[in-house]
Formats: sequence, structure tokens, C-alpha cells
Amino acid sequence: MDVTDADVAAIPVGNICVPHADFVAVWRAASDRDHEDFSRGGQGWYAAGVATTCRWLATAPSRLANGLTDPTPAPATHRTALAYEELIEAEFLAAERLAETRPELTRSRPGWCEGVRATLRWAWRRQGPPPLDAEVPAEL
Repeated sequence: MDVTDADVAAIPVGNICVPHADFVAVWRAASDRDHEDFSRGGQGWYAAGVATTCRWLATAPSRLANGLTDPTPAPATHRTALAYEELIEAEFLAAERLAETRPELTRSRPGWCEGVRATLRWAWRRQGPPPLDAEVPAEL
């Protein structure tokens, strides 16, 4: 799903703890890669987990094929509430246990749990590297 300028402009300041430009670069890179097929060297579910987590943190809606939008569900708990600081922390804690609480995800979506955890650790807790390599454009 494309990351629009409106999505970027609406990112709540308190929802990410990394530089805005870095977050947007990772989000766009993950969104470009989430559909790539593993068999052709793509990052599949890992990138999809990163993209969905970024979309949720940014409170950006999911755009449906019919043109309507829905709130993006939280990546670990599937809550439909918009992300805010306390909820992000709860989601981080749920994501840390995701493979234990929803083991079917490790089989049906290989890499999803890792992508969600890596994104929340980086963007929310400022722990570890960005979940994907992404080129940050020079700011004007």
C-alpha cells in the first residue's frame, strides 16, 4: 500500500521515537517490498509486518480496493483503536510474546512476528537498528 504525503503529514509526534525522515524512509521501503515473493528473493511477510506496524504507528488508514478506508489494526493484537503512546507500549509488550501467543503466525506468515517486533523495538523503544535498510532522502 502506498505511503501518501497525507499519511506522512499526519504521523502523531509522540508515536515514534526515531527521526521522522528515518521512519518514513523505512515505512516506504517496507511498503515497496511487502508484496515481493520469497521465492524471488523478496522479503515477503517480514516487510509486510514492518509496513503494517509503521502504518499503525502513523495512524494511517488502510485503503480498501473499493476506495473506502478502515483503521489499520494493530499488528500484534489486531485492535482497531488508533495508536497512542500507552497503546503502543501495550502493543510492544504483546509483540514481544507474539510467537508464543499466536504460534500459527510463524507458520502461516513467516517473518511477520520478527518484522513487527523489530519495528516496534526500533521506532518505539529506540533499541536496535532500523528493521530494513532504507535510504533517507536529503531534507530541503
